[in-house]
Amino acid sequence: MYAVSKDDQTNPELDSAQPETVVDSAEATEFGAELSEVDSLKAQLEASQQELADTKEHALRTVADAHNTQRRAEAEVDKARKFALEKFAGELLVVADNLERALEAADQGNESLRPLIEGVELTQKSLMAALEKFKVEQVDPNGEPFDPQVHQAMSMVENPDVEPNTVLHVMQKGYTLSGRLLRPAMVMVSKAPGA
Repeated sequence: MYAVSKDDQTNPELDSAQPETVVDSAEATEFGAELSEVDSLKAQLEASQQELADTKEHALRTVADAHNTQRRAEAEVDKARKFALEKFAGELLVVADNLERALEAADQGNESLRPLIEGVELTQKSLMAALEKFKVEQVDPNGEPFDPQVHQAMSMVENPDVEPNTVLHVMQKGYTLSGRLLRPAMVMVSKAPGA
């Protein structure tokens, strides 16, 4: 057996003490370089994430702009299709007015004019059917309340028998094209007596 001297025994106070870490300058420089590289990589990652977020936002805006442009184009095409006939239909209204005036002026009691009157009536019906086919509709507001959106008041007449602002007489019928006013109806409107 070996004898252990008192000097060879370990000192418990020394064992519990932390060993001193010795760092030389080369290790410290390498550690600092690693920290600098990590910071650089973090900065690059944050910049890349910001760039990605900006690119996503730009892409979403571009898609939204494309959808809006497409919707506007579709609406304009639909509007152009609906109202392409506006000028042409406006010119045909003069013909419809003249046919109506011819029928009003014709001597309905004269039998020799009967075939001519019937021909004008058939022509007027054909024209009105053609206009209705293309969504041109007549506005005949006789007896209705005056509406400045679709009527044009030509004169006002006192009339105690009807409510004020009632259409008494239609001088010229109005027309709409696909629900939009093509020409207002020219009307005579009632007013209260003494007003």
